[in-house]
Amino acid sequence: MRLSAGCALIAVVAVTALVSLFWTPYAPGDTTGGRLEPPGAAHWLGTDRLGHDLFTQLMIGARIALAAGLGAVVVGGALGVPAGLLAGFAVRWLDDVLAVLLDILIAVPTLLLAMLVLAVRQASLLSAVVAIGLAMSAVIARLTRVLVKRVLAQDYITAARTSGTSWLGIVTGHVLPNIWPTLAVNLALNLGLAVLTEAGLSYLGLGPPPPNSSWGRMLREAQSTVFASPFAVVAPGVLLVALVIGANLAADGLRDVADPTLRRRA
Repeated sequence: MRLSAGCALIAVVAVTALVSLFWTPYAPGDTTGGRLEPPGAAHWLGTDRLGHDLFTQLMIGARIALAAGLGAVVVGGALGVPAGLLAGFAVRWLDDVLAVLLDILIAVPTLLLAMLVLAVRQASLLSAVVAIGLAMSAVIARLTRVLVKRVLAQDYITAARTSGTSWLGIVTGHVLPNIWPTLAVNLALNLGLAVLTEAGLSYLGLGPPPPNSSWGRMLREAQSTVFASPFAVVAPGVLLVALVIGANLAADGLRDVADPTLRRRA
């Protein structure tokens, strides 16, 4: 149930993002609408303080949110999983060094680390994806390390090594199949975190520049006209919350699928 509900919420945003690639009511930079117009036939959700169509901005914001979230998860997984595997299989001293480095990176808040990365790069969607992905890769790496060590401590790993199975065979045949369910849940949770982080960066002016309409930037620009045009604040806020809730519900559903005992108790 939770998996279906979460996927449904994500699907609504995904369909909106896909449609925005081919059609939007107005061009992203179109300012032909009057300032702070109320919802009507011409502008379904009204316009902002510059005359942009809010519905168009929301559609483009859905595309940016999904691209940032999925892109950051891919970057974080591509960096974190191999690093965690390396730490899990490393000799004691190298494992200790990697563990300390990961703890240091994790101690730095995700938003702050992303801001530091963006400080040396021009603000753009790609920069935000790379920054957020780097920030979350340490958490993914530490989780992977713990899971790998737990699997390597099992008796069947000792039996596999005794039978002459290579380390590559152990990784592909035993380690990855046993750790992927937990990693999938964590990556789904990180999707929601990445979307929130991108919105936070855009709110601070460090996200994709105009005419890209990130939901975070929409919230920042609408805060001074919240009473004159409440839809400019409510609409992106509701969509942002819906996407994050969808990611969290999907993560809970994946956890139920990966652990049948939880499903039986529910």
